[in-house]
Amino acid sequence: MDRPTVLLLFGGESPEHDVSISSARNVYAAIDNAKFDLVLGYIDRQGKWWLLDKLEDDVSPHGAPQLAPVLGSGSFVTFPSSRIIKPDVIFPILHGKNGEDGSVQGLAQLLHIPVVGCDMTASSIVMDKVATKEILTANGIKVVPFVSHRAGDTNPDFNHLSMKLGSPMFVKPSRAGSSFGVTKVYSEDELERALTAAHKYDDVALIERGVSGRELEVSVLGNPPTHETSGVCEVKTPEGFYDYEAKYASTSTAEFMIPANLPDDVTEKVRAIAGKVYAALGCKGLARVDFFLVDDATIYVNELNTIPGFTNLSVYPKLWREAGLPYSKLIERLIFLGLGRTLETEETEE
Repeated sequence: MDRPTVLLLFGGESPEHDVSISSARNVYAAIDNAKFDLVLGYIDRQGKWWLLDKLEDDVSPHGAPQLAPVLGSGSFVTFPSSRIIKPDVIFPILHGKNGEDGSVQGLAQLLHIPVVGCDMTASSIVMDKVATKEILTANGIKVVPFVSHRAGDTNPDFNHLSMKLGSPMFVKPSRAGSSFGVTKVYSEDELERALTAAHKYDDVALIERGVSGRELEVSVLGNPPTHETSGVCEVKTPEGFYDYEAKYASTSTAEFMIPANLPDDVTEKVRAIAGKVYAALGCKGLARVDFFLVDDATIYVNELNTIPGFTNLSVYPKLWREAGLPYSKLIERLIFLGLGRTLETEETEE
């Protein structure tokens, strides 16, 4: 059987460029070259696409040909060499703007190439925290109370907000990832600065109640209605909250308790909500669902990530490893899901 050609896309224009490269290194190392023909597509910080021969320690497109899509043909062409690249599937390991917001997924649709993970619609919805919260609320799923603020509008009154949401509050961009632009707010001056920081990443900012509770995460894999949920991870962050440094820095002191120390009924409830959230938002392939569990036993959905990290610290693969699905098999399964096949079918045909 011919090996499917996988175009691994990484880098990108978002502030999460380096995170994407770290994730891509792990995926690159895990892919079985006997089963897949891997092609490396690097997107630089200016948005140019390059075809790389290998993934080196210092990623550079120097001397590499550029990649250009040929819409409707299922292919890319390099220039100046005019080589035709025809991937069977695109595997985007791209975080943030122009990566997990539906942009690449929409391009794949126009190219007529399947993509690993969520499609354009689900990706764009989940990337928008306000839209996600509104859809989940309509489906009877609890989310952290919030209001939104658009750049250019009058700043909300802190005292009025604190009566509605309490204090502290969190301010974050509606469409960004890896905790970029997220600020914890206790005062009017801090609110003003936080909104300015959030609007550097998006025109719409989310102002949420500062929930004091346990941070839980669940990995979801597959296509509804046959998607599966992992066990539950609890993230403990001495830094105060799970910011960019806590997620990705080598000096991070974040702790990941897998499985989380929860009563069985709470674990199953969190997993059930994760599965419901995934289906309600039209996800497929993969996503990570994040929760808060507060002292009164209320479970809030915090947010989703449709292209979770695959770095050494990332929770998504850790949870599946705990469930008995090693990293390499997880990557295989994701690729086959993108191709519309099952891992079991592939193994039977070999």
